[in-house]
Amino acid sequence: MTGSSTHADTFTHLRPLLFTIAYEITGSTTDADDILQESYLRWAAVDLDTVRDVRSYVASIVTRQSLNTLRASARRREEYVGPWLPEPLRMPETIGAAGDPEADVVLGESVSMAMMVVLESLGPDERAVFVLREVFGFSHSEIAEAVGKSVDAVRQSAGRARSHVQARRRRFESTPAAVDEITTAFLSTTLSGDLQGLMNILAPDAVLISDGGGKVNAARRPIHGADKIARFLIGIARWELPELGLESAIYNGGPALVISSRGVVDSVFVLEVVGGVVAGVYAVRNPDKLAAVLTPFDIAR
Repeated sequence: MTGSSTHADTFTHLRPLLFTIAYEITGSTTDADDILQESYLRWAAVDLDTVRDVRSYVASIVTRQSLNTLRASARRREEYVGPWLPEPLRMPETIGAAGDPEADVVLGESVSMAMMVVLESLGPDERAVFVLREVFGFSHSEIAEAVGKSVDAVRQSAGRARSHVQARRRRFESTPAAVDEITTAFLSTTLSGDLQGLMNILAPDAVLISDGGGKVNAARRPIHGADKIARFLIGIARWELPELGLESAIYNGGPALVISSRGVVDSVFVLEVVGGVVAGVYAVRNPDKLAAVLTPFDIAR
């Protein structure tokens, strides 16, 4: 096998994992794709005889490129109009390592909208350290090489990031059957204007975050509480979009509704179901974040 074939085959094999790393660090499927293209060019120039651990080495390349991209976008995010949400990640029905249910749970949670929002509150280096350590299980020394820090600094950063995330994450799981039931009820009560019915399936402290980027109508601040969210959603449902299309799908490891008009995606609503109720509604409407929204991506740990 030629060197170029070995480089390409190895990268292709690791691509789902590398894409997941880039997405979790940047929150963008578009950026993740670009990062992988740039990373492959760098990987293709590496002498394979100098590489002891291919997975760790290529992950380091992708991590560095992801951090560069994240830092470059910092000013744009500071000036962003309204709440910022990640680009919705369309996923296959099943995820994770074959035959490993635990991997599915960890991986699904790691790309959930709720988790991605929490990761936004970390600095770039802490975000990368958390992702590489808690999701992908890289050693502190491997992470130190990837982020250009000392091992001691990485250990401290990992501890801070873990504490930060644990204080903000919600871990109450619902069965797939319950999630399907709640999703169906969410859609039917919203479309029918059943205010009380919708409130019944929303957690009292539920939050709705709507990302329009200042380009389309969207709530400029998060909406808190079942009553306010229900009224907001029913108001949206009364919009008369021409040639309305509705599709249920899996995005960011959870149930989602894709709303389109005349064949063009208008918005994606990702639901966070916790303990049998909807605890979070994440509505992405910014057209810039919907360009690749129908493309499914394979992810892996």
